Amino acid sequence: MKRIHFDNMRNKFWISIFILSVICFIIGIFEPIDFSKQDVNKYIMKIGFLLQAIYFSRLFWHKNYIQWNKKGANLRINSFWGKSLTFNQIKKTELNENKLIITKNSGEIVTFDLNEIVESDTQKLNEIIIKNTIANNV
Repeated sequence: MKRIHFDNMRNKFWISIFILSVICFIIGIFEPIDFSKQDVNKYIMKIGFLLQAIYFSRLFWHKNYIQWNKKGANLRINSFWGKSLTFNQIKKTELNENKLIITKNSGEIVTFDLNEIVESDTQKLNEIIIKNTIANNV
């Protein structure tokens, strides 16, 4: 059985990495600090690019990956690209026979096959979607 890696985007470590990368970009582009070597600002900008690459590549580190915040979620289950869902567009969710069926307000149906996923992870995924969908509709 495979596990799902859950990533709440409110993690302070990853937010600080993102902010640090933006600071490196600003220092690298505008050069507010006058270093004795001219190449230092270029290296700082390269560090910013590296931090951005690490930050945005997290989605591809695991085969089954769920990333969410209070607005929506990116679900990548047994696929390379995955699906992006906005919680306020979800009408209902059903978890039947290891299939997660999500019905949007527009009538579109999104189905995820959870056959090889651990039962506790499927329950947690369903709870995350239901909790955030109800919170946005109230």
